[in-house]
Formats: sequence, C-alpha cells, structure tokens
Amino acid sequence: MTPAPSVRAVPPADRWLRRFRPVSGPRLRLVCLPHAGGTAGAFHGWADALPDDVELVAVQYPGRQDRFAEPCPQDMGELADTLAGALLPLFDAPVALFGHSMGAALAYEVTLRLETLHRAVPSRLFVSGQSSPTRPRRERDLHLRDDDALLAGLLELGGMDEAVLADPELLPLLLPSFRADLRLIETYRPRLTAPVRAPVTACVGDADPDVPVADAAAWADLAATEFDVRVFPGGHFYLVDREAEVVADIAGRLAAVR
Repeated sequence: MTPAPSVRAVPPADRWLRRFRPVSGPRLRLVCLPHAGGTAGAFHGWADALPDDVELVAVQYPGRQDRFAEPCPQDMGELADTLAGALLPLFDAPVALFGHSMGAALAYEVTLRLETLHRAVPSRLFVSGQSSPTRPRRERDLHLRDDDALLAGLLELGGMDEAVLADPELLPLLLPSFRADLRLIETYRPRLTAPVRAPVTACVGDADPDVPVADAAAWADLAATEFDVRVFPGGHFYLVDREAEVVADIAGRLAAVR
C-alpha cells in the first residue's frame, strides 16, 4: 500500500518555499519544515550558518504571514501530497529534509511520497522533536481548548515569543494557524507506517516533556538503511537555544553528500 497521489493541482513552488540565501549550483539543499504555528522564518538564522555550497529552503505553510489569505491545512495526507510535488523541482541537486515537531511528521510523510510516487530519495531525513509514529501516541487536545488554555499549553512547551502572544492586535491573527496546526498533528494517524530508504537522524532534547528519548529513538523502526539519534541539551525547542550546535551537527552529517 502506498499513499494515494493528490488529484489537485500543485500550487507554484514559490508559494511554499523561501530561500533566505540563494545559492547558485548548490551541492545540496536542506529543506526545513517548521513546527505547529511556525513559519519559514523560524530557520532564517540557519542559512548563513550552513556551508556556502548548501542552500537552505524553508517551507511556508498556508494561513500565515504572506499566505494569510489561504486556508490553513486540514489534512496531513493532502498537505504531504502537495508539498512533495512542490519539492520535486529541487531534486536537480541532492535534497535533505529537516522537520521539527509537527514538521517532523510531515517530513516523514513527504519522504514516503517522494520515494514511492516520484522515485526521489532524499539524502537524509532529520526528524526533530517528534515521537516515532510506531510508538503509542500521547493524547493531546490543545486544539479543542479555549484560546487561553491553548496558549498556556504552547507556552509550556516553550519556543513561543511571549511578547507576541500578549499582543492584542497580533494574537487574533495567529490563533487560527496555531489551532489548525495543532489539530493537524494532534489528530495525525498515519495511513501507512513504512520504512523510508533515506538515512534517518532523530533529534531530541534531553528534557523534552512531550518526546522521551526512547520515543525519538524508535524512528529506527522506520529507517530501512541508516539510522542514528542525536540528543541535545534542552526541552522541546532545544534547537532555538542550541541553534549553532544543531546547524553544525546537521552540516557535519551532510558533508559527504555530493
């Protein structure tokens, strides 16, 4: 059984992808998928920290910032179908995927589609801050709570700018994407949990309240070839406080890719 391809037209890739430092003829592209409620800008600082021959391409989900007028994604499978199509033009060079939290689950789904439907195998899949789909799910219902309880849950996880969340003019614009993304990941149930051919690295914070190290290490069950796990100091958003260390570690793992 393989994921069914979408019959919907794929939007132009430039609606989905942001390049903060375009690279001519890159040795490799690193595609980064943000967390629930996140934007492409979460990876802005990574672009200049990567080697000069690596191009960072960040995904911008609908329903936020310059895509505010578009509806937020409602189905993980449909989102993965569309994003896989938008990434195909990048495969004139090797492509690695990095996804954090909700973005990790989406990166896995996109990798499945790239490999099974498009014969495009990423050079590596990084799944960060997300338990393996093979592990029993920890039930969460933030998307069903009222606004105050939803925001309290996000603040507990960390990684959110408290000043932004306290802005009475900005907050109503952000809440719909927060709620929609949380619903997407909290109701995520994979149609297929199959190993991917791409090498897999699982990244996790040693104090993540949502993702025990053992649950991150269980991504090994979905790696058909190479797998390793990297544990960083910190919580769910360890990659914010440890940005330089995380980017250096990723760059080191991709150094041999040509």
